[in-house]
Amino acid sequence: MKKESTGERGSSRVVWEELGSWVRVKVQGFVQSVLEEEVTELLGRGRSERRAAVDGQAGYRNGHGKPRRLTLSCGTIAVCRPRVREVEERFESRVLPLFVRRAAEVDDLIPELYLHGLAQGDFELALRGLLGEEAPVSASTVGRLKAKWQIELEAWKTRRLDELEIVYVWADGVYVKAGLEREKAAVLVVIGADSAGRKHVLAISPGYRESSESWAEVLRDLKARGLKAPRLVVGDGALGLWGALAQVYPEIAEQRCWNHKIINVLDKLPKKLQGQARLLLRVIPYAHCRAEAERLREKFEAWCATHGLPDAARTLARDWERMLTFFDFPKPHWKHLRTTNPVESPFAALRLRTDAARRFKRVDNATAVICKLLLLAESRFRRLDAPELLKEVLRGVTFVDGVTTETMPQEAAA
Repeated sequence: MKKESTGERGSSRVVWEELGSWVRVKVQGFVQSVLEEEVTELLGRGRSERRAAVDGQAGYRNGHGKPRRLTLSCGTIAVCRPRVREVEERFESRVLPLFVRRAAEVDDLIPELYLHGLAQGDFELALRGLLGEEAPVSASTVGRLKAKWQIELEAWKTRRLDELEIVYVWADGVYVKAGLEREKAAVLVVIGADSAGRKHVLAISPGYRESSESWAEVLRDLKARGLKAPRLVVGDGALGLWGALAQVYPEIAEQRCWNHKIINVLDKLPKKLQGQARLLLRVIPYAHCRAEAERLREKFEAWCATHGLPDAARTLARDWERMLTFFDFPKPHWKHLRTTNPVESPFAALRLRTDAARRFKRVDNATAVICKLLLLAESRFRRLDAPELLKEVLRGVTFVDGVTTETMPQEAAA
């Protein structure tokens, strides 16, 4: 927007340097007018209109309260709440409830900034620059919000899950460097996809990633709150999750994460050969059928034999059947089931920030903040492809190499 330099017409037009202030003034006027309209609706008449003798409407306007700052995503504005007298019930604005000083979008912004590296003491300077000098945000604001997140987490952890039809589950843990803890604690996270393809964060709990008992506690809690057994669980082969599943949900099929498997195999190789090995390994999970995956495995084993690398071949073969479980599910879902990416993706920023900033003095504080961030991200989770096939998976339809046996020719199914 170009600045108007001269003329009466130019002086009445907004210029680029004043655009932010102009927007806030317009928003302030709009909010104030809505507050006034609420009073008009309550009393049944506008300002300066006399009350009819038979209208039955009690009450009258009594000026305004003191100017009150309200922080929105566009900045901080000041509005005055209208005062009303002699009404049957206390006037409560739907637009501006009592004691609210920030819009929900601003509260949602704080945990994201906190997890993305902004220290608690820096919030006042940073947010006042974004939201205006009078924004009611400070280091103590963040402290109060963290206490509120802890309460919200406790309520969220007790919610019932009976209504969810969870088909697939991904489980993993993120390590948190908590300053006063002797051992690195992990936050165990379970994300599930329902029969409509929507993903839900099911559990967030501190524990030990390789401990079967830690995972069993998480799973027992999910079961106690009504979660019915999903059809498939995807996770890292090193997790204590698998021993816990045998105790709590023994009927669930298991799929090991291919990303973790490839990393484990490469760790058994000298660096100079890892590039060649990666090319051979990466094509295996993208085979068009189970038989093709077996052939590609044999090719890698032959390559290992040529270079005298038996440990790498044995690492790939370990838990082999559980590496191929995804072939027993619809082909459009394979891209979702080969890895724990649905958990890893939101964890990428979390790992970076929690490792870089030693701000978590206790693991439960870290859990509350991570929970807040994941629940904010939940609304942006990508839905599964071909959601219409999830109902078939849920009712137990058999798939062979990604195709349902109900639609296969009889001889091929045999």
